[in-house]
Amino acid sequence: LLQDSTHSSLFMANLTQLCSGLPLDPLPSLKCRDESVPHAPIRNHNLTHDEKKLALKNALRYFPSRLHKTLAGEFATELEQYGHIYMYRFLPPICMKAYPIDDYPVKCKQAAAIMHMIMNNLDPRVAQFPHELVTYGGNGQVLSNWAQFWILMNYLSQLTEEQTLVMYSGHPMGLFPSHPMAPRCVITNGMVIPNYSSREKYDKMFALGVTMYGQMTAGSYCYIGPQGIVHGTTLTIMNAGRKYLKANNLTGKVFVTSGLGGMSGAQAKAAIISGCIGVIAEVNKAALLKRYEQGWVMEWTDNLEDCISQIRYARHEMKTLSLGYLGNIVNLWERLAEEYEKSGELLVELGSDQTSLHNPFGGGYYPVQLTFEEAQEVMETDPVRFKCLVQESLKRQVNAINKLSSHGMHFWDYGNAFLLEARRAGAAVTKSDPDSFIYPSYVQHIMGDIFSLGFGPFRWVCTSADPCDLDTTDNITLQVLEGILAKGVPDSVRQQYEDNCKWIREASKHELVVGSQARILYCNDEGRVKIALAFNQAVADGRLRGPVVVSRDHHDVSGADSPYRETSNIEDGSQFCADMAIQNVIGGACRGATWVAIHNGGGVGWGEVINGGFGLVLDGSKDAEEKAQRMLSWDVMNGISRRAWSGHPLARGVLCNAMATDPLLQVTLSHDVEDISIVNEAFIH
Repeated sequence: LLQDSTHSSLFMANLTQLCSGLPLDPLPSLKCRDESVPHAPIRNHNLTHDEKKLALKNALRYFPSRLHKTLAGEFATELEQYGHIYMYRFLPPICMKAYPIDDYPVKCKQAAAIMHMIMNNLDPRVAQFPHELVTYGGNGQVLSNWAQFWILMNYLSQLTEEQTLVMYSGHPMGLFPSHPMAPRCVITNGMVIPNYSSREKYDKMFALGVTMYGQMTAGSYCYIGPQGIVHGTTLTIMNAGRKYLKANNLTGKVFVTSGLGGMSGAQAKAAIISGCIGVIAEVNKAALLKRYEQGWVMEWTDNLEDCISQIRYARHEMKTLSLGYLGNIVNLWERLAEEYEKSGELLVELGSDQTSLHNPFGGGYYPVQLTFEEAQEVMETDPVRFKCLVQESLKRQVNAINKLSSHGMHFWDYGNAFLLEARRAGAAVTKSDPDSFIYPSYVQHIMGDIFSLGFGPFRWVCTSADPCDLDTTDNITLQVLEGILAKGVPDSVRQQYEDNCKWIREASKHELVVGSQARILYCNDEGRVKIALAFNQAVADGRLRGPVVVSRDHHDVSGADSPYRETSNIEDGSQFCADMAIQNVIGGACRGATWVAIHNGGGVGWGEVINGGFGLVLDGSKDAEEKAQRMLSWDVMNGISRRAWSGHPLARGVLCNAMATDPLLQVTLSHDVEDISIVNEAFIH
């Protein structure tokens, strides 16, 4: 991210300058938006004239009044042209990436670790729209504008272990006195009063600069590039094969889906690791080429007939392939349905979708009737027409999927609100009960048992930025996992442990790292705690050159209350309640997390989910060891307890075993109704 300066052209600031506060004297020079970089779609805010003035006042309050006249015009122009005030003038003049932790000018290492994570989220190799501070999902913001970035970095450089930094939806509220055991940072994103948490009100509030959509790990600074979803996507494909096709070997089987942008980019790599033929449609050529150049997509084509030919050839040759199709997913589904009707040949066994349908009318889904460029224009100039086209496109997509499914193809919702938005569009996706869908959520049918067993997307980042440290953590992790297996594990989790060992053994050869030196692993509480303690010891004895940040996706056992995804298999009526996610963040904060975050929205969309996450810095200290033991167990057991109470037998078994080994853990167990006739007869009058 380069920016002209009045002192020199195209200078590179060092990290000390980056942490010195907003550059005001002199101001960075103004220049045009860099069109060589992918940019976020223009936001439709529908602000009134008075609300536009309020948005401008809100932006100007970050600057001394002597600069207001200089900045007012350009900020107003940004609002009119792009739907939001990003403050492009203040793009940092630095190569944005995760620097080694020792390079940051700080008063405590925990602050440097947070800086490392933030800058990774904004790395152009990692971020979807880096100049708009969007990490993934089309609108998953790290922050709302660039003034906030400068202020945040300055606060982090001053942060001590006697303070906590408070973040309000991207706004750095300030440093407040606390104590060493408190979180160093507490983040809230999108915490809007429920009656006002509509999509329309969000667009307006984001334009005003008073809230933001942090997705999951964008606004909590814990994104690790597309690798963050690779292991989960691999497990989903492999377990779908086991469940639907009764196959452990997916050679020659075809998985069709869409999206190569942010987290959806993981689908291509997951297809390769799973050994199947993955065909991923993407309308944005820049996004497709980014994954191709990174080696995640093996081949690509923009010709639909060539795509069909390559599918047929790969099936015949039993070839593992990740094929990117530059085109609309609706055209691909319709062509596959047409092929079946003509020849009786079903060219796809498994199907899903990872377009960003949490944001269907703001660039998350591109209708088949328009080219990519036409869609961007209509989205801005005629949003009502654009909405109609999106909904027509969804109906066409569902019709094609339904035809193929009726002949043996297995489709699932990948938690991106596909079925939810398809239902809203009037597509044929519901059963007789309008709240039930004809296709399952992948959580219900594929991943739900994994969550109930306590396994979820644990991850870590080597803040030294040294690839050798990542190799060392892989070796440590494999030793821990093999030790747990050797000791003996229940049959219900043996397959997952064996999958994990295979994953870690092969992780480095798959070249998963994009950005920070990070790894993802679906792990339960025993594995997480033992791995974290082993990492902490390796930092202490010098086997690792720097601290390790352990974290997880919010999409986890306890991290998200989401009735159409993470909690879709909760059947006691509480799937719409958010106590678990809120309790998780509070509990993590009081058990030693370095930072915590709680968000409205993420994955399935604004107002559809409450989710939270954390970061924990392992610096080799005794304090870090104690925090890991307290915090990581809670982070899993909270969700296990909720799932057990809702009646899930696997979660109940895990919980009972945990209570048997830890006398301090005492959880209320449900007494299931064994004779349902008692309930039925109670309402007979």
